[in-house]
Amino acid sequence: MIDGYARIGNVFAAREFFKRISDWNLTSWNVMLALYMRSKYYGECLRLFDKMIGEGDVKPDEATLVKIGSASAKYWLPTTTVSFSFSPTIPLFDKMLKSTFKPIFTAIPKNRIIPTKSFLISNSLLQTTTPTVRQNASTNPNPTSAYIHLPFCRKRCHYCDFPIVALGSSSSSFLAAQNDHDDPRITSYIQLLCREIEAMKTNSNNTPPLETVFFGGGTPSLVPPKLVSLILENLKNKFGVWSNAEISIEMDPGTFDGEKMNGLLELGVNRVSLGVQAFQEELLRSCGRAHGIEEVYEAIEIIRSSGVENWSMDLISSLPHQTPEMWEESLRLAVKAQPVHVSVYDLQVEQGTKFGTLYKPGEFPLPSETRSAEFYKMASRSLFKAGYEHYEISSYCKKGYKCKHNLTYWDNKSYYAFGLGSASYLDGVRFSRPRKMKEYANYVQGLENGLVDHHSNSDIDSKDLALDILMLSLRTSTGLDVKSFKESFGTPLVVSLCKAFRPYVESGHVMLLDERRRAFCVDELTSMLSDEHGFEEVVAFIRLSDPEGFLLSNELIAIAFRVISP
Repeated sequence: MIDGYARIGNVFAAREFFKRISDWNLTSWNVMLALYMRSKYYGECLRLFDKMIGEGDVKPDEATLVKIGSASAKYWLPTTTVSFSFSPTIPLFDKMLKSTFKPIFTAIPKNRIIPTKSFLISNSLLQTTTPTVRQNASTNPNPTSAYIHLPFCRKRCHYCDFPIVALGSSSSSFLAAQNDHDDPRITSYIQLLCREIEAMKTNSNNTPPLETVFFGGGTPSLVPPKLVSLILENLKNKFGVWSNAEISIEMDPGTFDGEKMNGLLELGVNRVSLGVQAFQEELLRSCGRAHGIEEVYEAIEIIRSSGVENWSMDLISSLPHQTPEMWEESLRLAVKAQPVHVSVYDLQVEQGTKFGTLYKPGEFPLPSETRSAEFYKMASRSLFKAGYEHYEISSYCKKGYKCKHNLTYWDNKSYYAFGLGSASYLDGVRFSRPRKMKEYANYVQGLENGLVDHHSNSDIDSKDLALDILMLSLRTSTGLDVKSFKESFGTPLVVSLCKAFRPYVESGHVMLLDERRRAFCVDELTSMLSDEHGFEEVVAFIRLSDPEGFLLSNELIAIAFRVISP
């Protein structure tokens, strides 16, 4: 019966029937979790999983964890969340990892040593006092970054699960039509978004000015510069914006010309992220992209001729029918275009998307896990050879061109967010806005009427904060700052982490570094572990190796989570 309701998408009826079942089995749990995922009720999906683990009678299987992994990511990331609700850090994530976590990539030596329970620590080893949280941690009450979601696209790409509004304009006629008149859907949304900015409550009257602003989407380059100007003016009036702030905007080929580019630059936009995704016409068509390869080259020329120095290019690997030769060509042409930043994303097949109905991960025409791992290594090798620093799992840059806004996320700093489906992070609370326009409008009205408060007066659990910091920092080439982590959460936790990672230091997947960022060899690690009192004074950073460690990031982070929350 639950499956029947699920097939027709009747969430309420399925939930009520589920509640009346006296003997829940794995199938009934998974059907309800899948229904919540398809309906984009990610918070409900996580809460149901929490109940499943709490009951303890049914053990999750791989299908369960796939759903929960997707729900956790969507509930946590800035543009993929569903309803406006509170989520203090990620308390459910450790439960998922402790069940039967399966990493994305499993290319690790077969003779690896899995850390034993002796490496795990109890809650008593975490400092019981209020942690002395570093300045860039999530409890910083004064954000200096703002994410703005502009959801408009010409059409929905086959892999896209973001909250968007498809305008329906064809590539060839779009610019001409936009020059004639403004789309009322865009205008009304911008007015609504500005109302949200104006109604936003802050912790104090002395909020620092914004240092980064990021216009994401959707396709923000569909929005006329005069409306982008309206948003920036509201941000300046509300928070202030530094004169040298990094102001980024995502742009798609075929949605802007030189006039629009110059108009955005005059407003203070100084960083562009170009969504190329692939350099093969057949791959662009198969992905449902609204642009073709000719428009890619036109967009690159417009950016360069307009004098934009700080620009990034997005590429996607592991696309259907993508071959190593195609991927090598895309990397080569990306380097030839000379962006100062490149973001490389591995395709994620999401439920509810066209790809989600057509394909299963790892099955033809999608590449195998081994092939996807090779694509990742190819990107790392090619971009390193071309002079790019691999500073985050998916991000590469020339010296001095890290994306300052994205570093806000990886450094676990607080940030504002405005617009459909976006999520802010204030006082340790991730606050999600609705994904549907009508519900978003109701949310803004509630905010204006004082019915919504984004801030939390409750204490932040030190374990949850440790999990947040650990997961985010291990995504970066800098890695975990051991000194700051030790000051916040205690020496025993740091020592236990290093013991748990020892087999992976031996296999080359994890690196323990000193203050000069010199990696310790295995013999040095063995000697240091025999003297735990001096050990933590020597190790300054823990990071994953590139690319092998990054490829195993899920498994390695799962091990670290089990140390913190056994």
